[in-house]
Amino acid sequence: MRPPMKPLKPFDDALAELLAQALPLPGADRVTTFDADGRVLAQDCVSALQVPPQDNSSMDGYAVCCADVAAVGALLPVSQRIAAGSAGVPLQPGTAARIFTGAPVPAGADAILMQEDCEALEDGRVRLNALPRPGQWIRRAGEDVTRGAVVLQAGTRLGPAELGLAASIGLHQLQVWRRPRVALFSTGDELVMPGEVPPEQMRPGAIYNSNRFFLRAMLLRLGCEVSDFGIVPDRRDATIDALRQASSAHDLILTSGGVSVGEEDHIKPAVETLGTLDLWQIAMKPGKPFAYGQIPHAKGRAHFMGLPGNPVSSFLTFALLVRPFVLRLQGVRDVAPQSIAGRADFNWAKADKRREFLRVRHNAAGGLDLFNNQSSGVLTSAAWGDGVVDNPAGQTIATGDSVQFIAFSELLS
Repeated sequence: MRPPMKPLKPFDDALAELLAQALPLPGADRVTTFDADGRVLAQDCVSALQVPPQDNSSMDGYAVCCADVAAVGALLPVSQRIAAGSAGVPLQPGTAARIFTGAPVPAGADAILMQEDCEALEDGRVRLNALPRPGQWIRRAGEDVTRGAVVLQAGTRLGPAELGLAASIGLHQLQVWRRPRVALFSTGDELVMPGEVPPEQMRPGAIYNSNRFFLRAMLLRLGCEVSDFGIVPDRRDATIDALRQASSAHDLILTSGGVSVGEEDHIKPAVETLGTLDLWQIAMKPGKPFAYGQIPHAKGRAHFMGLPGNPVSSFLTFALLVRPFVLRLQGVRDVAPQSIAGRADFNWAKADKRREFLRVRHNAAGGLDLFNNQSSGVLTSAAWGDGVVDNPAGQTIATGDSVQFIAFSELLS
């Protein structure tokens, strides 16, 4: 006789319990700033200089002293030419300096007139066809970065803008947390790898292992080092051997399938032979079954996560639960995906007791369309959509309602 079913675990509770276990991994790497894209800073980046280092021009034009321009049409002799990368001399009273974008503003000048408002004359003077305002088109020294400022905090996940900012303060190397080492395998004798058996020769009940491909891609996007253990046979001894081998050299073991309570699912007894495991029934749809455990080894422990086998369930439990866990292992502080309000251009009449993540995409009218089949086995819905509506438990949706939309771009990077 089966034991009574445990109550469903609220999604937020499950995520909080997972993140409580996700301590930053020990060890850090020092990499060149060129190679740091996607890595996570292990220490603050503090500027030893100010940016820009001095007042400079934000336009091609003429540097002037406003007091020398009494009226529109004033004529001033051009006393010098200042290009970016060169330094001028103090501006002579009653003159203008030809200046280019990024060039330092000479002492004595307090404004820039853009070249479109000026007319260069053949006699070496310039006609000023507009009145300058003090500070006009001048980028002040330190307006971007001040000396001693923390420009990037530890825990920041580095992207192109952050790399440029680090370079702007002279950092050619960065201290980053090491990459998580993840072992990935699937369980299920029904699984077949694409390329091994042509479609017309598939045995009854066999399916291609799609989960392995998107899980590996998602792990790589998160900066993980992935060891692919392939498909493990549906036998307890084979599962134990794979787990023992994987746990010794990896921070996380991720499996797909085998986390239900069926007698052919060997994950739970296999993990419990080597360590501890909790099987959760999470109040989310799709993706209810989920497993978390730990397997100790000589140097510490390996986390274990078991995802459901249905492809959309596996896809979304990874995006919503595994992704923040992996980011937190790398020291990222803010791991929550950003949601925005959107307009539902569909009806969802049947409320569910679980929190639902409905696959949708934007339409030309600025609203959200719903994929017509929300089954956990229809991976087409994820490829078709550009995100999910985060729909609270017990909530119906009517056309025109405001809903919370999470873009796949938030969940897949």
